[in-house]
Amino acid sequence: MAAVDLFVQRVITDDRWMNDAACRGLTHLFFPPPAERPQARERRETTARDVCGSCQVNGTCREFARTNHEYGYWGGESEDERHAAGFRLIAPIGVRARNII
Repeated sequence: MAAVDLFVQRVITDDRWMNDAACRGLTHLFFPPPAERPQARERRETTARDVCGSCQVNGTCREFARTNHEYGYWGGESEDERHAAGFRLIAPIGVRARNII
């Protein structure tokens, strides 16, 4: 197969619910910076959890992350929590990559 034969097909989703999310504009809380230390991650995710707790689209966000194998903190769940609940990442990294069964 030639390189020109490869293409990515994006599935169109209805993501208008994101306009009502409490986290809008707070990306730094929901996606880790490079080389984030465990203590910093815990503090960041605690703050993100508080934001999610007051969000009116929390359930929709969680389902979106689970269905689309998202990275980061979504719908009150971290990647690790989604992984533990049986929702696997497509290309896991770090500890999860070593422990996949």
